Order: sequence, then C-alpha cells, then structure tokens
Amino acid sequence: MSPEVSASAVLLVGVMLIRLVLADVYQRYVRVGMGPWLLLAGVLLTALGLVMAARAVRRPDPVLATTDAHEGLDEHEAHEHGGDRIGWLLLAPVLVLLLVAPPALGSFGVARTAGVRVTSGAAVWAPLPAASPPRPMTLLELNQRAWDRSGASLSGATVLLTGFVSDGSGQGQDGAAFGLARYQIACCAADAVASVVRVVGAAGAAPARDTWVRVVGMFDGTMPDGTPRIAASSIQTVPTPVDPYE
Repeated sequence: MSPEVSASAVLLVGVMLIRLVLADVYQRYVRVGMGPWLLLAGVLLTALGLVMAARAVRRPDPVLATTDAHEGLDEHEAHEHGGDRIGWLLLAPVLVLLLVAPPALGSFGVARTAGVRVTSGAAVWAPLPAASPPRPMTLLELNQRAWDRSGASLSGATVLLTGFVSDGSGQGQDGAAFGLARYQIACCAADAVASVVRVVGAAGAAPARDTWVRVVGMFDGTMPDGTPRIAASSIQTVPTPVDPYE
C-alpha cells in the first residue's frame, strides 16, 4: 500500500471518529462513557493522517539510472498500483460511515440475540408503593422484579417503561398487544442482549415495529415463555433517545 493510500486511510478513520462523537451518533454503537476517548483517538488519528499525507506529497520521484533499473521499477510500480487499487477499496466502508451512519439495533435483532433471563431463589426487591406516580423503570429491572417471587414487588404498582416495538402487533380480546424491547450492552453493540416485555390492553391499533414508545401500566403476570406482561393504561410515541441502550 502506497503512502498516499495509507495516509488517506488514517485520515478518514480519524475524521469519521470525530464526526460520530460530535453528532452524538457513536452512542448507537458503544457506551456513552467512551465518547471522550473516541474523540481523542479521532483527533490523534487525524493529526497523524495529515502528517503522513504531507510526507507523501514531499516524497521525491525515483531516479532511473539504467534501462534495466527502469524495467525493474516498472514491474514494481505495476505491482504497487495493483495494491493501491485494493487499498482504495478498503476505504469504502469508512466513506459510507462518513456519509450515512447506520441506525442503532432494532427489532430485527431481538429474536436473534440472547434474551435476558433472571432467576431468583430469595427475596431481592423491596415492594413498590401502590399509591404513587408511575415509577420509571428499565426493562431489565422489570424482568428482574418479575422473576423475583413471581413479581411480588410489583403488586399494585404502576410503572413507566420506554422502549421500541419489537414484534408484529396482535389484536386480542383485551386490545392490541405487542412486544416492547430495549438492549443492554457491556461495551458495544456487538455484545447486546435484549430485555423484552409484552404489552397488552393497548387501546386502538398497536404502534408499528421499531417505533419508540413510553408505556404506563401495571404488571400482569408472565407469558408461558417467561416474558413479563404489562397491562397498559397509556401509550405515547416518543422520539428515539440519544442513548438507545439501558
């Protein structure tokens, strides 16, 4: 790979990292706390790429002393140009990320990742007060409470959940029903696992898949597969959060 291609690769990766951080897009792929480190890495790579590009521009042309040397260089340069073409192709994914940032994980991956399953042999969660405003709660906590003594800590309490619609809606006797999901990540989107809750009793038609909603309701037992069920009292469409992970 020629110095020009190498410099372009380093420079583009640095610019891409800076763009992802400044546009708050990086949170679709990694934990929020990694933003400053990604920005620092982007600045350093951009500076290194500029230095490499400056050196490549100042590189002197080879002096061909003899005909044999000229022929040998021609063969070498032909091989080098072939490698350059491959090197430029390797930059295509970086250019795509600079122009179009892929969205965060959505409903397509819920059934294709390991779901959160928590079991408990003893009391873990204290009961929530029944007469109180809706308690904001992550889907992971709801799953944990649902498994703790069959949801005893949720009895009579109203909760508020935020997530995206993870599966096709269905219409039952008690209204529309759909899956509500949100991912947890330890480091990046590659290790994501989904927490899923079944929402029942929604008035009217269920929201479309991948729509972000805020659900207020009460715990209503678990499905045969162990998925917690929430009887909804209200459902509100909300914008996609900057940080889509719990």
